[in-house]
Amino acid sequence: MSIEIRPVAPEEMETYRRVALASLVLSPEQAPPTAIRAIVPALTLCAFVDGQLATSYAAWPLKVRLNGQVAPTAGITFVGTLPQHRQSGCLRQVITRHFEQLHAAGEQPLAALIASQAAIYQRYGYAVVSTRNVYRIEPRFLQFAPMPDAGRPAGTLRELGENDTDILKQIYRDFCAPRTGYLHRGQATWAAGPLSPPPRNGFLFKMVYEEKGVPLGYMIYSIMPQPAGDGEPWQRVTIRDLSWLAPQAYIALWRHLQAMGLASHVEWLKVPVDDPLPHLLLEPRRLNLTAKDGLLARVVDVQRLLPLRGYDAEGAITFELLDTLCPWNAGRWRLDATPQGANVECTTQDAQAVLPVETLAMLLFGQITPSQALRMGRMNMKDNKTLDLWDRLFSTQHKPFCPDFF
Repeated sequence: MSIEIRPVAPEEMETYRRVALASLVLSPEQAPPTAIRAIVPALTLCAFVDGQLATSYAAWPLKVRLNGQVAPTAGITFVGTLPQHRQSGCLRQVITRHFEQLHAAGEQPLAALIASQAAIYQRYGYAVVSTRNVYRIEPRFLQFAPMPDAGRPAGTLRELGENDTDILKQIYRDFCAPRTGYLHRGQATWAAGPLSPPPRNGFLFKMVYEEKGVPLGYMIYSIMPQPAGDGEPWQRVTIRDLSWLAPQAYIALWRHLQAMGLASHVEWLKVPVDDPLPHLLLEPRRLNLTAKDGLLARVVDVQRLLPLRGYDAEGAITFELLDTLCPWNAGRWRLDATPQGANVECTTQDAQAVLPVETLAMLLFGQITPSQALRMGRMNMKDNKTLDLWDRLFSTQHKPFCPDFF
């Protein structure tokens, strides 16, 4: 068996699409035709077995927020291996080659993806760096606990028209600016995600909250029919996107859904783990909250990536990084960080901690703290006196989250 790793040729793109969709068995809703049609040969890197395409793989050029700063990122997408070629090493060869290319180019020191199964990618140094919650609540239970006047909405809600998308984009930019895991959305991301057409027989709504003409939050949701018994609610409301710049905007947008008496439930499938709703409702258990893994990320180039992150504290730490797939990451490093910037260099100093590359990704995103990593056994500290500094350096203003699929 001969395995060749290379991009697909233009005349092979239809085969690429078939392999990607057939190996993942994705529906049009999960893989919109516009998304896979946007993949061009230059974005691909695939495995061919005896001349036949066996493993599909592509990477979008993305920008991801890291505690208020921006990291160019390879957004891995449409990865799949045909059943007859699985467990043959094809995917490992593709991923290894891609990491080597990213390191050599020096432009995207981070790789990220939304996994079909997290176990597949944790074999290659990826780690789960965010958690995705899910809400499913009946509209009648959207009742809020008492709060001071500062949290009570004093503005107005209005529905946005087709030409008002600039309002959404500006609110989103301001909302995600200090956060971690959020993508810089281009027009294609908006069109394929929050603003994609509603399901068949459904309707899409874009609501904005304003005070004195200043937009402070928006909610994008769809309403669609569903089977129901005679006299039972026959609609389902699905929240696609929610961003807010003030607490009263957040509350007003949720209160808007209280009046959905024809809906059996409101669902939000992409909820940040630090979303405030469970702490505001009179009966939070009615959210039926469940948790799933969210974004997975991989440190491809530690020396280039760490300075791109935002740090809210000042100090210097040393660590030994373990990484068998990307040997240029392995070794001892010194991070000098301040709120104004950071620098990373190889060092011969004693390491305060030893950790695998997967743990480093979780710390960078703020998915767990160094103290938690130590208690979990995900890292070893040789100098516990520095643990407090580690916690302060790797703190984030918000818990990590990515609301987009790519």
